[in-house]
Amino acid sequence: MKKTDLVIIGGGVFGCAIAYYYSKNNPGKQVILVERNELNNAATSRAAALMTMVRSKRSYIPLTIETFRVAKEMEEELGESLDFKVVGMMHVAATDAKVKDLEELMGIAKEYAQEAYYISKEEAKKKAPWLKLDEALKIGFVPNEAYCDPYMLGTFFARCARKHGAKIRQGVEVLGLIHEGKNVKGIRTTEGEIYAQTVVDAAGVWAPILAKEMGVGLPMAPVRSQYWITERADIFPTNSPMVLLPDAQAYARPEGGSLLFGIREKKSLVASPQDVPKDIADFVFSADEGMDDLFENGERLARFFPAFYDMGIKYYVAGFSGYTPDSQLVLGGVPGTEGFLVASGCCGAGISVAGGVGLGIAEMASGRSNPMDFSEFEISRFGNINPFSEEWLNKCASARSNKVSG
Repeated sequence: MKKTDLVIIGGGVFGCAIAYYYSKNNPGKQVILVERNELNNAATSRAAALMTMVRSKRSYIPLTIETFRVAKEMEEELGESLDFKVVGMMHVAATDAKVKDLEELMGIAKEYAQEAYYISKEEAKKKAPWLKLDEALKIGFVPNEAYCDPYMLGTFFARCARKHGAKIRQGVEVLGLIHEGKNVKGIRTTEGEIYAQTVVDAAGVWAPILAKEMGVGLPMAPVRSQYWITERADIFPTNSPMVLLPDAQAYARPEGGSLLFGIREKKSLVASPQDVPKDIADFVFSADEGMDDLFENGERLARFFPAFYDMGIKYYVAGFSGYTPDSQLVLGGVPGTEGFLVASGCCGAGISVAGGVGLGIAEMASGRSNPMDFSEFEISRFGNINPFSEEWLNKCASARSNKVSG
């Protein structure tokens, strides 16, 4: 039997970020993170990793700003670069409704003191030669947005956490929670029991399985995220900006001389957390590597990317994200329990918000007040739900299908 101050279940970017902040801000206290596979090998390493600060969902903005801040801090600490690609984000509005959304977004940028301005079609075409902008009514540009290598970001959090004394144990599976009534006391693992003052469930799409032990339905579901990477071509400069095309429900970013892009399918694939294999590599996300979805929805993208039909596809990447019906995170204390916190429901934005999530949950685990505003992420906001029911799973899937942001 082991004893510790904090135990974290799950070694994705959230778990590693929490371990970093907790170990750094609580010298003398002990944190253990357990991961049944390798660190950052599930949703984290499969993310498109758009680090979007300026977005319509205000609740995410301070979290992402913290990620940018802590990235610099970790680079200094390790004397290495995370190599964030600060290429900017281009927002293309091609209908009156989307122009209105864009104008609101530019107002939000101002509110958070983020640089943002409109650019002409000619400027936009220079920046992203693959784009066809005949339909564009207004184009906004946010120059300080970036994308990153998500696996590297997760690894930096883990390495810095270790430097501050965190113990990270891979290949250790959590079998269940140890609790007295509603008071969570620790976890049972394949290598024995670990008792802790606080347990954090950062188990990604599997998080609802652990919460169920405490009689709580975590309001999220595993929904497929997928994207494609084209062959290399001159029309995709490596320093080209990321592009959001809400009228096509698509996003794109450069990927080493290729284009990485995602399109929302009409019906997103969803699974019960209980049916997702322990190793995500064992799950078949699409037997045809998303080609059906691509052809079904590609016409919308081709309006802005005419080379779409001629361009060879080199890679297909898919993974599960924890989605919620309101596309808000699932963070904080588990209702009706003591000593039990959750960090989940990334809704496809987990990489960008990881800093704020890590800081907030670590401070809550320390017994201090949370410097981040998690009020929109409360676990109880949907009331009592069954996260394994078909009705609930479909609700979460449609939140992704209807998404227009990156």
